[in-house]
Order: sequence, then C-alpha cells, then structure tokens
Amino acid sequence: MSAHDDRDKVLAAFGGKKGLIDSGIPSLLFLIVFNVRHDLHDALYASVAVSIVLTIIRLAMRDTVQHAFSGLVGALICAWFANRTGNPSDVFVPKMLTNLGYGTLYLIANIAGWPILGLMLGPILGENLLWRNDPVRKAAYLRTGWLWVGLFFTRIAVQYPIYKSGNVNLLGTVNLAMGYPLFLATGYATWLILKNVPVTREHQD
Repeated sequence: MSAHDDRDKVLAAFGGKKGLIDSGIPSLLFLIVFNVRHDLHDALYASVAVSIVLTIIRLAMRDTVQHAFSGLVGALICAWFANRTGNPSDVFVPKMLTNLGYGTLYLIANIAGWPILGLMLGPILGENLLWRNDPVRKAAYLRTGWLWVGLFFTRIAVQYPIYKSGNVNLLGTVNLAMGYPLFLATGYATWLILKNVPVTREHQD
C-alpha cells in the first residue's frame, strides 16, 4: 500500500474534505450573519438552516450524511446554548466543551499507552492492534496523540479568555482560525509522522 493511499485513508478517517465543509460552514455563516444583521436569532436560524440544507444535499447525492448530520446536531446544540442565555458568545461553548472532552480523552489514552489514533487508524490501515507489539509504530502513534492533545487544549487556552471577555466577533474569528487551519496542520503532521514508520504486519522478523 502506497503512502498516498494511507494519506487518503487518514484524511477519510477525519471526515474528508466534505466532512470539513459540512461541519464548518454553519459556524462561518453564523459569524457572517451576526455581523451583518447584529441579531442573535437571525444568525442562529441561518446556521441551523444551512446545516439542514447540507444534510438534504448529502441525502440527495447519496453521500454519507454522518458529518452533515453531526454538523446539524452541533448547530442545534450551539443554538440552544446561545438562545437559552441570549449571549451570542455562548454559541461557542459546546465547541469548547467538545475540545475539553477530546483533549482529556486523548491525554488519558496516551498516558495509558493506548493512543486513540492507533485504535482508530489501526483497522483502517490493516494493522488492527498489531502496532501494540511494535515499539516503533506505537511510539509514532503516541507522538501523534500528543499533537492532538496540544491542538484541543491550545484551543481552550486561547478561546476561553476571549469568551470571558464577551467579544463575540474576536471569539468567532479565532474559533475559525483555530478550526480548519489548525486541524489541517495537525492532520498533516500526523500523516508525516506515520508515513515514515511502516505499518505493522503479522509475522514480522
């Protein structure tokens, strides 16, 4: 299997290009509408509406709706948070909580010696849990795991103080800047680390 094939599989595991679009557009539209209309409810309606449209498009095209549906559920949860308090900044609270949850999960898994990426990518790359007995491959998964721990907790460390300040425009901008770009950079770094360490096969000498 080529490195190119592995790269495509790793990308697909994180949702692929369509997954990134489906999960990111609602947040972008919320920020745009809020800045144009200066109305929380209009921004929330637009965010939820585009999520519904994306889900319908995926269904019509017979594509996977997993990420579009996840984006819809996420938009509804964010809308509920913000609508409940009337604070536009609260639309980003679920994302911060999600980063906290993922960061904690990746951290505990790495400390326990069961890196999440090994569990997730092992079956996809055809090595299942064989990497557990391959110190070099396991070390590679641990290194990539620390990258993702850094990603999730860096987002919180930067965004939480902005959230407390109540600056919704800055928070939204930083959220977007630390969304796709940081995610893609971490994903690319993950692939660079893993591609240089052969996939573990059975009956290795």
